[in-house]
Formats: sequence, C-alpha cells, structure tokens
Amino acid sequence: MDKPDSDSGKEINPILKQVLELGPPIVFFLIYLRIRDDVFTFGGTEYSGFIVATLIFVPILLVAMGMLWWQTGKLSRMQIFTAFMVIFFGGLTAWFNDERFFKMKTTIVYAFFAVILGIGLLRRQSYLAYVMGEMIPMRHEGWMLLTRRLTLFFLALAVANEVVWRTMSTDAWVKIETFGFPILMFLFLWTQIVALEKYTETEDGES
Repeated sequence: MDKPDSDSGKEINPILKQVLELGPPIVFFLIYLRIRDDVFTFGGTEYSGFIVATLIFVPILLVAMGMLWWQTGKLSRMQIFTAFMVIFFGGLTAWFNDERFFKMKTTIVYAFFAVILGIGLLRRQSYLAYVMGEMIPMRHEGWMLLTRRLTLFFLALAVANEVVWRTMSTDAWVKIETFGFPILMFLFLWTQIVALEKYTETEDGES
C-alpha cells in the first residue's frame, strides 16, 4: 500500500509537491502554445509543433517525477503508470509522426483505471480504499459507493476524450486535457467527499 509522505521518512512542502505534479502538463501547454504553428524538420522528416511539444514534455515529466521521488522517497502506482503511458505513447507519436497516439493515451489511462476499479467491485472490494484508505478514513460502504461512482466517472472521461480528440481541433484537445479533465476530476472528488461524509470515521472509530 502506498503510504503518506510522512510515513516514508521524508516530508515535502505541499506547494512544491503540487508544482512537481501539476507543473509538467502546464509547461506542455505553454510550449504547445508557443510552437503549435511551427514545423520542425529532423532527419528529413517534418514534425508538427504538437509532436515536438510532446517530445519535450516527456523528459520534463521524468525530471519532475525524479525530483518528487528524491523529495518523498516514493512514487504512487498511479504516477508510475501514467509516466509509463506518457513515455510509451509519446514514443509512438514520434516514431509514427502521428499525434493521434498521444491523444489516445488519455482514453486508455482513464479506461484502465475504470477496469481496475471494476475488477475490484466484482470481487466486492474497493481498490480505491487500498490506495487512499489511510488518507480518508471511511467505512467499507462508503468506499464501495465512491469506487462505483469513480469507475463510472473514469469511463465517462474515457468516452469524452475520444469524442474530443476525434471531433475537435488539437487546440481544443490540449486545453481540455490540461485544464478541463483535471478540473472535472477535482470537482467530482470534492462533491463525493462531501456527499459521503456520513461514512467517514473519527479517530475512535465512530462515524
């Protein structure tokens, strides 16, 4: 189980943690805005600004994750998986010179999370509680409700990403990927925590 930063023996400034986690996507967004209309030639092959921005984003993400690991002594399973997907699909994007691979990455990540949580639900377990149980003390019923809702939410995001990248411009996808989906995720989790407050437990074990 992933433990809080304090259990790892290393503490990190919350602001620095947010910068390392949220900074790389914002940097990608800014780089994309700067070079989106440019065309770059490497080895006789032309690459769009989007693809070059994607290639720049990969090492930026790795450096940020390395700093996060150095500061906290750990990385979450979600962070490791997301980094792998960024590297893998970023590589496919460059290799095939096709921006669709990087856009599909988001769909696959959300769908993967939905499948994993769904498998737990079929086993009458909440894998979400396994990851976040120490941070949010909540009874089993509450975790099962949150897991079911989050599974459906991840599926909705996966479908939404497919609709966005297949029907909208690259500019629209970058903006929604960078800001839209994270904001929706934050709002969803916040409303669920409030709605499921009755299932939370106090230090003495009472709800």
